[in-house]
Amino acid sequence: MAGAKPSKMNASLNPSPATEEKPIDGRRARSLRTRALIIDTYITLLRENQRIPTADSVAARAGLSQRGIFGHFPDLKSLGVAAFDHVVGERVRTPAGDKVNGTRTERIAFQIEVRAMNCETWLPMWRVVQRAYLSAPEIAQRIEAVRALTRTRIELMYEPELATLEPEQRMAVVAAIEALTDFETWGRLRSHYKLSYEAACAAWVEAIERLLPATPGNAR
Repeated sequence: MAGAKPSKMNASLNPSPATEEKPIDGRRARSLRTRALIIDTYITLLRENQRIPTADSVAARAGLSQRGIFGHFPDLKSLGVAAFDHVVGERVRTPAGDKVNGTRTERIAFQIEVRAMNCETWLPMWRVVQRAYLSAPEIAQRIEAVRALTRTRIELMYEPELATLEPEQRMAVVAAIEALTDFETWGRLRSHYKLSYEAACAAWVEAIERLLPATPGNAR
């Protein structure tokens, strides 16, 4: 069992591996912490400046040398991909207090709350990474994966209503909700139409209410 205390017999037969594992584990842990620091620094600078950070700026903010940066990532594109993966990992966690089994009103409000928070937080990075790396297959694949996860979440949240539709109608409604709650749509509501955070959420709630069919009588 991992972490179990070795027996005296095992220790006497082979004492050196147990002794040698500690510095290896320590180096690995330090490497992972440094890698996480580089990614966090990259994301922070990107959000602050609305452009892809340079290696110099990441190194200076993180308190590392450029050699330290490129010891973990072969180039800035690789760092950008790792940062995007980090953001996706943060976004796809099941939200606390999930309302997937709530009433229609609760489900819509919860889905919009989570989606709006993600868009508000990550829209700057989404835009910059798309502009800089959209031609990179790694980023294009990840963007499509994010959209697929969004569609899956929509189908899960609104299954009672979507189950009443024919397959083509169901696909159309899911696609419409996905497009409605996209990053860029949120950006237009907030920047172009100058809506407050609360007003933008309310607009999404009303639109989804109109897009969804009636909730079946056996559902809430």
